[in-house]
Amino acid sequence: QGRSHVIRLAEDGADIIAVDVCGPVDGVPYDMATMADLEETKRAVEALNRRIVIAKADVRDMEAMTSVVDDAVAELGRLDIVSANAGIAGPFANAENLSGSWQTTVDINLNGVYNTARAAIPHIKAGDRGGSIALTSSTAGLKPYLNAADYVAAKHGVRGLMKALALELAPHFIRVNSIHPTQVDTPMIQNSAMWKLFCPDLESPTKADFEAVSLATNAMPVPWVESIDVSNVLLFLASDESRFTYSRQHNTPV
Repeated sequence: QGRSHVIRLAEDGADIIAVDVCGPVDGVPYDMATMADLEETKRAVEALNRRIVIAKADVRDMEAMTSVVDDAVAELGRLDIVSANAGIAGPFANAENLSGSWQTTVDINLNGVYNTARAAIPHIKAGDRGGSIALTSSTAGLKPYLNAADYVAAKHGVRGLMKALALELAPHFIRVNSIHPTQVDTPMIQNSAMWKLFCPDLESPTKADFEAVSLATNAMPVPWVESIDVSNVLLFLASDESRFTYSRQHNTPV
């Protein structure tokens, strides 16, 4: 999803700061992006004749995020758009058995979103041109899911953070909104742990089993969306067409 965002914005003329942890996170049941993946993203952006600064950093580390953003803005010259998109899903358990994953999920999916925004806000203010901050939440930030209390709590928290930041930053013409995707066809959902979450009655659910159940969770008759669908929402929020759009949740779809 992150690469999709980067390329879509670069196609429309943006220079890019791309940050990733570039490694595994304890308990996450799918492969995370690597430094090689980030380097591939860099090449894709450069092929579009846009500038890009890449960095390995953990959104849980406020000092690291501040340093990365400060250095990148010094190199590129300005900051106008922020996509706080880092997040994980899983492992999944009922609320009584989340002691092992609660802190990690909240630290990345909520605190990491805050850290990203916090590192960026001073630079957008300093530019005195306004700007756009898009926080990635989820349909789980709008409604609950069984056996995902940590994820649901963090994503609801992102929605609340969006509302608070939107109010604080509106006088600076900095628009803050949240994006609430349904399932997106990426490794984050296409893995056995996610399939089991949606199909708990099956011993070894398949992608086809998951597709049928996932389809029933959306009002539009689709089981999931593609990364580009979410990136197009981000592009709208980054564009002048959304210059008076703030404090809104954008669903894709519910």
